[in-house]
Amino acid sequence: MGRTAALRVGSFVLVAALAACGGGSNKEPPLENFTAQQIYERGEYELEVGNPRRPSEALRYFSAVERLYPYSEWAKRALIMEVYAQHKAKKYEEARSSAQRFLDTYPGDEDAAYAKYLLALSYYDQIDEVGRDQGLTFQALQSLREVIEQYPDSDYARSAMLKFDLAFDHLAAKEMEIGRYYLKQGHYTAAINRFRVVVEQFQTTTQTPEALERLVEAYLALGITDEAQTAGAILGHNFQSSPFYDDAYRLLKKQGLSPEAKGDSWLSKIYRQVIKGEWL
Repeated sequence: MGRTAALRVGSFVLVAALAACGGGSNKEPPLENFTAQQIYERGEYELEVGNPRRPSEALRYFSAVERLYPYSEWAKRALIMEVYAQHKAKKYEEARSSAQRFLDTYPGDEDAAYAKYLLALSYYDQIDEVGRDQGLTFQALQSLREVIEQYPDSDYARSAMLKFDLAFDHLAAKEMEIGRYYLKQGHYTAAINRFRVVVEQFQTTTQTPEALERLVEAYLALGITDEAQTAGAILGHNFQSSPFYDDAYRLLKKQGLSPEAKGDSWLSKIYRQVIKGEWL
C-alpha cells in the first residue's frame, strides 16, 4: 500500500471512529477517545489533501498528540510535523519556536537535521524583496550555515548551501541598491563606500560586476582616475564578457583612459590578490 493510500485508510479509520462516538452528531467527540497514532494520522491526512486551510487544521491534531501522549514516540513525530505545518501555514515565528523545542528535546534524533533546516527556512522564506529589513537575511545566513556545518552529509546541507548563496547575494543587492541611490544623487563618496563593501565582502556574488562598473563611474566623477582604471582592469580580467565591462570601457575611453592597474589604493590590493594571487 502506498503512503497516500495508507494515510487515507488511517484517516478513514479515525473518521469512522469519530462518527461512531458522536452518535450521528456533527460535533467531533473528544480526541482523548482516540489513540496517539489515530490522531497523528488524521493530522497527516489534513496535510495530504491540500486544502489551503489544512495546515492550521492539521496543527490541531499534532498539538493534541503532544498534549495527550507527551512521552510517546508519536509525540516526537507530531512535534516535527508541527514545525512543518507551521512553516507551510507561514507561521514562521511559531515554526522557529517549535523547531528549537524539537532540537532541545531530541538533539540526537534523526530528524534533528530536518528541524534545523526548517528553522533556517523559516527565516529564508521571509526574504522576499531587496528592500526588507536585512536582519532576517543575517539570521537566515547564520541558521543555514549551522545546517551546513552541523549536518554536512545530509540532503538538507546541500539545499542549505544553495539558499546560503542566494541569501548572500541578497545582502550584496541591498548594498547595491543604496549605492545606486547615492550615485544618482551625486553623493559619490557615499556611493563608493557601498560599492566597496560589495567588492571586498561579496566578491562571489552576482553583484560584483556592476559594483566595479559603478566604481568606475563614481571615481571618474570625482576625477580620481587611478582607482577608476584599476576598477576597470579588475572588471575586464574577471568579467570581460559582462555588459558592465563594456560600459566601464566606454567611460574610460571617453576620457582617454584604459583599464589598467594603477596606484596603491584598496582596489590595487584587490587587483593583486584576485589577478596575481598576492595574498600576503
